[in-house]
Amino acid sequence: MKYTIAVAQIDSVVGNIEKNVQHHIEYVKKAIAKKADVVVFPELSLTGYSIKDLNWDTALRAEPNKYFSEFLKLSQKITIIIGAIEEAENYGIYNSAFLFEDNKIFSAHRKIYPPTYGMFEEMRYFSQGKDVRVFNSKFGKLGILICEDMWHISLPYILAHDGAEIIISLTASPTRLSGTKEELTSAMVNHEQHRAYARLLSTYVVFANRVGIEDGVNFWGGSQIVAPSGNSIATGKFFEEDLIIAPIDTNEIRRARCFSRHFIDDSPEFTLQQLKNSLIRNSK
Repeated sequence: MKYTIAVAQIDSVVGNIEKNVQHHIEYVKKAIAKKADVVVFPELSLTGYSIKDLNWDTALRAEPNKYFSEFLKLSQKITIIIGAIEEAENYGIYNSAFLFEDNKIFSAHRKIYPPTYGMFEEMRYFSQGKDVRVFNSKFGKLGILICEDMWHISLPYILAHDGAEIIISLTASPTRLSGTKEELTSAMVNHEQHRAYARLLSTYVVFANRVGIEDGVNFWGGSQIVAPSGNSIATGKFFEEDLIIAPIDTNEIRRARCFSRHFIDDSPEFTLQQLKNSLIRNSK
């Protein structure tokens, strides 16, 4: 299968869903004009990241509503993935990814690991997702994660074994400077991680990071699309809104796995058994 994916690296206004929707629509239309088949937005793109106690007021269900009407219409031309706050049927509140395709809306992923350390306090405001699996899109099997999820190696591994041909990370990564010069450590570390996952799992990796400033926190952008070879095929600007586009060709996954069989030969059954053994040993 061949198709084109776009990453919309945007800024968002905290708590202003209406304004954020309009900004999303601008970029969706730009992606359509560029002949993209799928467009991905960053984490919590619909609400802003530093949402805190506005979480209940900005939570939406994965069903048609006034905010989603234009997304649903445009989803007949392009598949749209956005970051939003989701209210579940039991009224739990989640940091989620919504997917719009062919005039339908889906809850595609609920963040498994909302971080609460350092500057992060997501567990005060969000429940943890309880499941990770591929989403069966008309463009194949998509593995969708949200920010901190990518730092838990088990999740990309599980998605790859569940058949993911592309692992998509909706992210709000803050800027950190370190070293003897103004080296963008956040970019270096994240980009290295994406290339490693792509090579080890023989999948595409798509990283959609936001830009802008909230509560004194600066988000650096640098969104990226990485091929199964581990080579970056598109990278966004730093600190500016941007739209990056790249072709996806599942033949590249086949080529990577023919070149090196490490993922094909991987045994999740062996891994599962060894993890069980380790848990037993360490519980004594």
